[in-house]
Amino acid sequence: MMPQRLRRIVTLCRKESVQIIRDPSTLLIALVFPAVLMFIFAYGINFDAGAVRLGIVLEDESPAARRFAETYAQSPYFHVTFGHDEHAMADLLRAEQVRGFIVVRGDFARRLERPGDTPTVQLVTDGAEPNTASFVAGYVRGAYAIWRREEAIASGRVMPAGLTLEERYWFNPSTVSRNFLLPGSVTIIMTVIGALLTSMVVAREWERGTMEALLAAGVTRLELLLFKLVPYFCLGMLSFSLCVGLTVGVFDVPFRGSYLTLYLVASTFLLSALGLGLLISTATRNQFNAAQAALNAAFLPAMMLSGFVFEIASMPAPVRAFTRIIPARYFVTAMQTLFQAGDVWSVLGRSLAGLAFAAAFFLGMTFLITRRRLE
Repeated sequence: MMPQRLRRIVTLCRKESVQIIRDPSTLLIALVFPAVLMFIFAYGINFDAGAVRLGIVLEDESPAARRFAETYAQSPYFHVTFGHDEHAMADLLRAEQVRGFIVVRGDFARRLERPGDTPTVQLVTDGAEPNTASFVAGYVRGAYAIWRREEAIASGRVMPAGLTLEERYWFNPSTVSRNFLLPGSVTIIMTVIGALLTSMVVAREWERGTMEALLAAGVTRLELLLFKLVPYFCLGMLSFSLCVGLTVGVFDVPFRGSYLTLYLVASTFLLSALGLGLLISTATRNQFNAAQAALNAAFLPAMMLSGFVFEIASMPAPVRAFTRIIPARYFVTAMQTLFQAGDVWSVLGRSLAGLAFAAAFFLGMTFLITRRRLE
């Protein structure tokens, strides 16, 4: 016969098992959440550079220069945009429509004919992402080696072994990764802080029983939303100022934009993060569940799918489409643009629009699901 203590343990384990089955949130954490993470790690996270958007400016219209440019167009590692104006291509780089461009100098073919001389190609890349810049520079040399071998076979003569590569890194000339990483880190910090600040405020009122007093006092939904939002908005902006002050003043990251634009973007993003926290808090009415949900809903997407750590361009198309609904993606882009390039409104305008939509959605949903009666 089973000992009494063991029988009691078995009974309690059976009771807890029934409780787990009845609790959807436990099953969600144990079964659905790991599967979602595995799909994200398998398909959404990719350290490969993928197909880089590359511009080519042909100052030399010779057949040799054209064949050299076609080496890039035929490569699966590049999406090539051809042009004849270096300034126009520079505008595409500022607007993030290309990640770099090469300029085939006008004396490219002439230098090929000179014994002992080497052709010159200028490479301009976005130094705000040092890994991509290094990849592009390495492939330029590799593509020249491929072209040189094919030209030697086709013409039957020896081609110059070397290539004079003039490298220029825009926005982050020193290619210091800290200049790129710290503005993105502010995004992750503000995402977590913003969501956690408000994720428990409404749930706390329900758990403590003070929501009944508020409802009895005739507080409207708008008033409830505002007095739960405004103090934490001020606190969040104080946290943002601290992060920016450390980034610029202590870690010496250059800032090239205007502080007015910076705080406009930050305030819009903070509204979306606070709105997410309020939405979760209003829906769950439980502080522990709200905190866990806010951490998962805010931190994980911001870390893995915002473009801060992993290149969005290298992700599959469905994952790239999904990143468009993540506010942190737009804030990462805006922060890195303001710090590295300045007020580039062709980029900042899209980011502000995405952040404004996210803020309106989360705050609007919170307003709709807020009830003024007890259930």
